[in-house]
Amino acid sequence: MLSKQAKNKKGKKKTQSGMSRRSVLKAGAVAGGVALITSTKSFPTHLLEPTAYAQTSDCLVNPGTSPPTSAFVQALPIPPIKQSVASLNPAPTKEANIAGGEAARAKHQKWSQFLPQVLYDVHTMPGTHQFHPELPPTPIWGYDGIVPGPTFIVQQGVPVLVRFHNDLPLNHFGSGGWGIEQDVIHLHNGHTGSESDGFAGDFYNPGFFKDNHYPNVLAGFTTVGGAGDPKEAMNTLWYHNHRAEFTSQNTYRGLAGFYWMFDSKDTGNENDTSPTALRLPSGYGVHDIPLILSSKTFCPDGKLFGGPNGGTAPAGGDKFCVNGAVQPFLNVNRRKYRFRILNTGPARVWTLTLTTNDSLATRPFKVICTDGNLLEQPIDSTTLVLGAAERYDFVLDFSGNSIGDHVYLRNNATMTVGGTPPNPLPPNLNNIAMEFRVVGDEADNSQVPSTLCQYPDVNLNEVVGTRIWNFDLVNGVFQINGKIFDAARSDAQIVRNTAERWILRSTLPAAGWVHPVHIHFEEFRVLSRGLPVELGGPGMLPPPPLETGRKDVIRLNGRDQVEIFMRFRDFKGKYLIHCHNMNHEDTTMMVRWDIVGDDEGDLASNNPNFIPNPNYRKGEQS
Repeated sequence: MLSKQAKNKKGKKKTQSGMSRRSVLKAGAVAGGVALITSTKSFPTHLLEPTAYAQTSDCLVNPGTSPPTSAFVQALPIPPIKQSVASLNPAPTKEANIAGGEAARAKHQKWSQFLPQVLYDVHTMPGTHQFHPELPPTPIWGYDGIVPGPTFIVQQGVPVLVRFHNDLPLNHFGSGGWGIEQDVIHLHNGHTGSESDGFAGDFYNPGFFKDNHYPNVLAGFTTVGGAGDPKEAMNTLWYHNHRAEFTSQNTYRGLAGFYWMFDSKDTGNENDTSPTALRLPSGYGVHDIPLILSSKTFCPDGKLFGGPNGGTAPAGGDKFCVNGAVQPFLNVNRRKYRFRILNTGPARVWTLTLTTNDSLATRPFKVICTDGNLLEQPIDSTTLVLGAAERYDFVLDFSGNSIGDHVYLRNNATMTVGGTPPNPLPPNLNNIAMEFRVVGDEADNSQVPSTLCQYPDVNLNEVVGTRIWNFDLVNGVFQINGKIFDAARSDAQIVRNTAERWILRSTLPAAGWVHPVHIHFEEFRVLSRGLPVELGGPGMLPPPPLETGRKDVIRLNGRDQVEIFMRFRDFKGKYLIHCHNMNHEDTTMMVRWDIVGDDEGDLASNNPNFIPNPNYRKGEQS
């Protein structure tokens, strides 16, 4: 049965635009409650008594420019690897253990099939962080109280369970702070059941925990059988707060971290002589380096500047941070390194190049992953453009450098880093995010093979129809298909184990924004991009090289259209499509869509933006 429109307390249907922007907040924050809408039904909320919380006021007045800091005076921090635990108390259960303190959720799907073999215990909590030695310590929120959060190192095919405790301060929002003390964690872009996906309406209050079940399974295990399609491997994922309307503020405060997955190809061992091993540069934090990008604005007392209650995080701070450090340096040897770079947002688009010493000439590198996925072949590039949530893995070879060389990672989209002393420093210092210092020699057994993986087939005979998502700005309100986000409203019901062609479009006269569009749950392939002639454009063209692989975020420019191929396999429940400019998603540019069973939906999905494929015949696709 198709989902019906939610009704308000008086029994009247909601307007076409869905909930007001504050209604999601009211569902969870008034009286300290928690909004919980599960895959198939709603559960009672947990109600907490509001309590006073002694805290220093947040920085709500824009300082204009952060205090000055010197560049390249601190080494690049490497987030710690998250260690597993032998047991959890109470023990994890398939159904929510509400009596034991767990927030309400739907029961874990495929629990017995993917019984967790590794357990983790994480606390979402306040802390302090030293972004730069010349700045006062900064109050932050972090997973385990650190920024960035710890890095998970997991194995493909080994299911894990992560218990996330919400230990944030009660009544933070009501006491005049920015950000909100409710958490819900999205593993971006894990192939997981919706109850563990981090749906934006499933947030929960301090004092509760939630168990997220990550099967770490290859997509397609219900269709191709066994462990899934080996062509669907994922490698570089990340996790972050996804609380509706406060994702930008809570993530800006620090609620984000990496989640890396290894397998029989990407083994994490450059000395692995097994026939399938790629032998890419390896060793977490040694030759396989996380680079988590963010930009911050600091007040004179070291606090982060943030928007007041109900606002959004700053679109672009004036301090470039890598792994939570302002303009750090990293000592490297003359050999190959793998760098995994992530833009945590909330809004800035980074345009990155590499230069050496005083030269402004860009130097090439090899891109091996786009978002969480290996490319079929490495792509030589000199520039990376990252919208919020986009990732690239690239290999940079320093073997041709001289000892003493300085290599700079530059953000060419922004030509200033506020408050940085100008002398005596290299040319155009004020757009440098970090420095690599070539300090010595080292043996190098790593390689970058000419073939890294094989892509899954794009079989258009599987497509049941075409679905159109219009990303619009109407009267100052960000919308998708003319609606704002309503956690209780499903705008598409997609039959499990089918495929669709999706059109992402931004064509209104006001469409001057860049929307990095993220689709939860499954990877997609770009078929074409451009603007059709009938919409006043030059027509659709094949994707550029760095968009030919599997992706989960795609930048949608102004007056632009992107056509993608999507499959929907294995799990059921509610998922999201949204702009990952977190300020846009917080101002309601997000839509819920559901995966349903054969007896629960139809191909048309009762959606005017869905065009059935008249040639599709169930069971006849190859």
